Amino acid sequence: MSLSRMFARPLIAAGILYGAQNALRHTDDLAPKAAAVTDKVVPAAKKAVPQARVIPDDPATLVRINAGVQIAASLALATGRAPRLSAGLLTASLVPTTIAGHAFWAESDPDAKRTQQMAFFKNLSIIGGLLITSGDTDGRPGVAWRARRAGKDARREATHLASAAKHEARLARAKSPIG
Repeated sequence: MSLSRMFARPLIAAGILYGAQNALRHTDDLAPKAAAVTDKVVPAAKKAVPQARVIPDDPATLVRINAGVQIAASLALATGRAPRLSAGLLTASLVPTTIAGHAFWAESDPDAKRTQQMAFFKNLSIIGGLLITSGDTDGRPGVAWRARRAGKDARREATHLASAAKHEARLARAKSPIG
């Protein structure tokens, strides 16, 4: 692991971890803000995946679940365990958190609007870092590269086998008493 990865992953995770533990401590305060997003997302999710009946409707429960996902994924990212998966989970978790928690467009007070705007764009920056992290293969070939490589290898092997089969057929015809 490079030095930058060794420091960057825990630094990205630290801010999210702090926000997640804060969400657990102040769930009742955050639930009304979350309701603005969950009231739209939960029905859409239930409609898209009808067999997922266990999706809770309660915003407080969803805040706790989101915080739990953020804590687990932040710890995984900080320790280098499944960093791409954890960065992807954090990205997916941080998008609704950012929209619900920092809706600066709904603020009428200029100071509150500026504060929420700053937090909103800070979270966008973190999401950008997480997107980079979710695509970082740590110097190893990614799945897409391995799939392309496997395809090229399969085509090369098929060409070789076809050539060998033609050669064997020619040899068989030459040895045949009928040929």
